[in-house]
Amino acid sequence: MDGIQYKMGWLLVAFDLPVGTKEQRKRATDFRKFLLEDGFQMLQLSVYARPLVSYARMETHIRRIKAGVPEEGSVRAMFITQAQWEKSFIIHGSPAKKLPAEQLPRQLELW
Repeated sequence: MDGIQYKMGWLLVAFDLPVGTKEQRKRATDFRKFLLEDGFQMLQLSVYARPLVSYARMETHIRRIKAGVPEEGSVRAMFITQAQWEKSFIIHGSPAKKLPAEQLPRQLELW
């Protein structure tokens, strides 16, 4: 097995933020924009993922998330190795079609 599959991975962030008021919607939108600016990709409206060179790099991004998260709501983050990510199931449409998982960006593969 390729050791890189267990060293590199993805930081997955899922969240529920209140959007009942105009201010809450703005904070939720700002948080989504923050994630995109920090290199995350939107997988679903409240699920974002960012490729990482190593588990240790996750700590940097977790600190950024903690600093940027709105007061209200719930945020969950987890590190998923590349080997686990590649085994994920992406089921799309009806009739259901299985799609391949996103690949690490070419630049990260050089590490």
